[in-house]
Amino acid sequence: MKNLRCFILLFLFFVCNSILGVEQRDTTLIHLDSVVVTGSRDQTDVRNLPMTISVIGKQRLTENHQNNVLPTLSQQVPGLFVTSRGLLGFGVSAGAAGTIKVRGVGGMADLLVLIDGLPQYAGLYGHPLADTYQTMLADRVEVLRGPASMVYGSNAMGGVVNIVTQQMVQNGMNSHIQLQGGSYGTWMAHAVNSTRKGKFSSVAGAGYGRTDGHRPHSAFKQTNGFLKLGYDFTRHWALALNTNINYFESSNPGEVFNPLIDNDMMITRGTATVSMTNEYAQTGGALRMYLHWGHHHINDGYHAGEVPQKAYYLHDDRMGGLSLYQSFQLFSGNRATVGFDIMQAGGHAWNKAMADGTRTDIANKQVTETAGYVDMRQTITPWMLVDIGIRLDHHSVSGNEWIPQGGVNFFLKNHATLRAMVGKGFRFPTIRELFMYRPANDELKAQQLMNYELSYRQHLLEKRLSIGANVFYLKAKNMIEVRMIDGAPRNVNTGLMENSGLEVEFDLKMNRYIDVNGNYSFLHMSRPQLAAPRHKLMIGAGYQQNRFRLNSNLQYIAGLYTIIGANEKKENYWLWNLTTGYQLSKKLQLFVKGENLLAQQYQTINGFPMPRATFMGGIDLTF
Repeated sequence: MKNLRCFILLFLFFVCNSILGVEQRDTTLIHLDSVVVTGSRDQTDVRNLPMTISVIGKQRLTENHQNNVLPTLSQQVPGLFVTSRGLLGFGVSAGAAGTIKVRGVGGMADLLVLIDGLPQYAGLYGHPLADTYQTMLADRVEVLRGPASMVYGSNAMGGVVNIVTQQMVQNGMNSHIQLQGGSYGTWMAHAVNSTRKGKFSSVAGAGYGRTDGHRPHSAFKQTNGFLKLGYDFTRHWALALNTNINYFESSNPGEVFNPLIDNDMMITRGTATVSMTNEYAQTGGALRMYLHWGHHHINDGYHAGEVPQKAYYLHDDRMGGLSLYQSFQLFSGNRATVGFDIMQAGGHAWNKAMADGTRTDIANKQVTETAGYVDMRQTITPWMLVDIGIRLDHHSVSGNEWIPQGGVNFFLKNHATLRAMVGKGFRFPTIRELFMYRPANDELKAQQLMNYELSYRQHLLEKRLSIGANVFYLKAKNMIEVRMIDGAPRNVNTGLMENSGLEVEFDLKMNRYIDVNGNYSFLHMSRPQLAAPRHKLMIGAGYQQNRFRLNSNLQYIAGLYTIIGANEKKENYWLWNLTTGYQLSKKLQLFVKGENLLAQQYQTINGFPMPRATFMGGIDLTF
């Protein structure tokens, strides 16, 4: 806590330097600095929102040629960490990676991933599907750190990752193809085409990736595609149809000290959405319908000396619903949003005998959530804005939950903004926790979290330098844990959690050739948690001159628990990554990249050591 107190004093001193004056600003709320859609649903200047939002643009997402957005987010967003187990692929079920935590909250269903503002998670288990978040479909990613349940409801307890997909805004057509290959028989390829002609637009893409893995029996193979169609009826009304599908085959080798045999899975995930949006000078909104579904076919495998599995685990899950909202500017300096959500999640899980195909049901359940919310932003003076909101969410099994949120923004001199907010996050229990397996308990209530936050952001040096800092405190209760009750394991609302910390970040355009960025986060936890490092630091730099481009980043992770309890274990490590590219022509670029160039021996999941130095090379073709 000593480090945290020292930072708070420095933070307050830094803020006071800007409070001596205030910035006169446009109170109509239409002068946009950095437009985001996360945290408010409608397009909003990020300065007008009380929460902390990081925006990772297309350049950052693509400069290191990652096929998935999560590794980039883990580097670029302070307070966010993602577990890994290999060069390519996260997997699901036992031994899976891709756990996303923000400020120590996440894993399973405690953090919500959205695509274009609509939820994406497994209907039975409630967790995000890490292998489906492909870079090729993203225009940018907006990460809201802290609870976002007032707008997005359950599962947004710890925060939101919103993947905003590409769109074509000007007439014409362009295409992009990328091919790369390298260490451990790893190959990746994708192609994307964007077209617009008058009122019609489309974006279509397909991708493929595979690796032998750096350990025996750790192969991964994936095929995916997406299609986005749009039609502008008028300059105020537009229709969009989106669909994407992912199929991957993954093998889990188990812990190095206790290897698994035949732990293989075949996973299919799909999404379809229909959106009708309207945008006027004084109002805007949308009606969106969505369906997210999956089919899982898993052999849980066995350890040496044990009897092989006699049945496969299978499930079909679904999660779909409707989201309706409309935002109004009732008078000068005001913005009000009214919304309604309904969602239904469920599925059928069973075991299928390998010998004769006999089925044994595990669960066939569904739950429904309905909610309404109101959010109001009001400029009080040219230098102060207040935001308040409330949501009522009803779960068909666990009952009602009220979610308040409030904040105030101060617009200071020298392009500085000071924010203070308090908000509640929650998540309802999943179908797995309510009905599946021995610990199931259909009397579970929602997990709850209160978050208090103070943040500061400023642009300096004619906006070539952007800096941000925030401190937070959160307390969660009713956390669902497995306890022994009357001699049997049972899911109960008993867990408590208190986290506090700080996050800082900067982005500097030094000159026409060099840009530098970095972030640091410190997390104090009342009790140890997996996949939540105490210290997380990243320094990155880019250099571009003529046809040559070089990107490098150095990341430091310390106090990362991989085992908690009596035999706790922590990891500390440095990672150095480097990417170089050369533009052979206007259309063709060659690139080479290396990861973990310091050849660090580390793991983010106990028993799953990461590969040492790896190398990839490839081409980018744009036409």
